Amino acid sequence: MNPSPVTCYIGIGANLGDARDQVLRAIGRLETLPGSTLSGRSDLFRTAPVDAGGDDYVNAVVRIESTLDAPALLRALQEIEQEFGRERPYPNAPRTLDLDLLLHGQQRIDTAELQVPHPRMTERAFVLIPLLQIDPFLSIPGKGPAHGFVPAVAGQSIRKI
Repeated sequence: MNPSPVTCYIGIGANLGDARDQVLRAIGRLETLPGSTLSGRSDLFRTAPVDAGGDDYVNAVVRIESTLDAPALLRALQEIEQEFGRERPYPNAPRTLDLDLLLHGQQRIDTAELQVPHPRMTERAFVLIPLLQIDPFLSIPGKGPAHGFVPAVAGQSIRKI
């Protein structure tokens, strides 16, 4: 018997190379994840780096329905990052592709490898604005309505592409 699909949200970002193309290709790649179906995607946004240097980022968020458990989904996302040439020379380094598992259903996970909900998602306009574009009434497990965190990120630069 197959497990029931769970609604998951994935943050996507890139700021090396042709970042726009890489984000679009990553969305296409996410459509091919085993046991998963893309069920929503935000527009693309240009944002200034937060707590990092480098060029502006291109960001988006997608919603998938997936039968993969959270650790398996994280591994799949990391494999896609590797396909796109992701390197991790230091924290918050510029990147060819960054895929963050933001939410996995209503789960709350806190291990050395994975934290869900993503621990900084409520502090980043590049996550909240695209996330709310997909689901304006989304509630973050253990934190409350996502829209309630928007005033705290109002000063962060974000522009729809």
